[in-house]
Amino acid sequence: MARRIGLGRGLDALLDNNDEEIPAPVTPAKNKASNAVPAAAQTTVQLPVDKLVPNPGQPRKNFNETEMNELAASIKTYGIIQPVIAANAGDGTYIIIAGERRTRAARLAGLSTVPVIIRDYTDQKKLEISLIENIQRSDLNPIEEAAAYKNLMDFSNLSQDELAMRMGKNRSTVANALRLLRLPVEMQKSIEEGKVSPGHARALLSVTDAKAREKLYRELIAAELSVRETEKKAAALNSEKSKDKKTAKKGKRRPPEVDAMEEKFIGKLGTKVVIDGGLNSGRILIDYYSMEDLERLYEILGG
Repeated sequence: MARRIGLGRGLDALLDNNDEEIPAPVTPAKNKASNAVPAAAQTTVQLPVDKLVPNPGQPRKNFNETEMNELAASIKTYGIIQPVIAANAGDGTYIIIAGERRTRAARLAGLSTVPVIIRDYTDQKKLEISLIENIQRSDLNPIEEAAAYKNLMDFSNLSQDELAMRMGKNRSTVANALRLLRLPVEMQKSIEEGKVSPGHARALLSVTDAKAREKLYRELIAAELSVRETEKKAAALNSEKSKDKKTAKKGKRRPPEVDAMEEKFIGKLGTKVVIDGGLNSGRILIDYYSMEDLERLYEILGG
């Protein structure tokens, strides 16, 4: 009996493999073309490799050349052990749902056909399967993974909690990944290239001022700072910015009439009151400390 190929519980459930039996490994010698279209979704057929096209929702955009060459060499020797999963596009081509790396490597190896299981999936499920397959195999760089999360959230109208449950991840893991997309494109590119780690990125994100963040980014690239060094410098920049704000606030002089009116409000209301503005415009901030306190203020203010 042919052996079952395991894809991981999450992906296996999405592929709905139930009682599926995958044929034994296909070697290049047996890799002959076939134009047959399967009668059932569980059937494995040989399809011309040039009929397989990438999934538009495929989260993985970068393919390491060295790894692809190694995979191609393995395929030349042993063939494709695990069939590609694809969906009929209806125009003579088949959209790759799972197995784009194998398909690319098969082209490099010179194979004319590859073993394929043809399935019919919704666009949402195509995206989910591509995402989960890559995550389970650790094939995505941090930016690709974050972009895939966002695409799936937008496409399926999922919250972070719902996405985390579907991916089998902690919510904090998903949230930290999505935060990377808030960085400028250049910084994201550095993460994709491995010049900046997710730890470095989190330190950069902690810097509240955009110019200070850019300065720190340039420094960590030039000096190859460690994550710990970057975190320390980020904290120092935030502390410096906070001091600058306090100094600027102290340096502002308000008209004495506003100061006097603020004191009158405090005496009348019996709570902390801050007037943020000048003689012509501004806002009044009134603190309260309980529901009863809020009701008291309401009565005083003529409610």
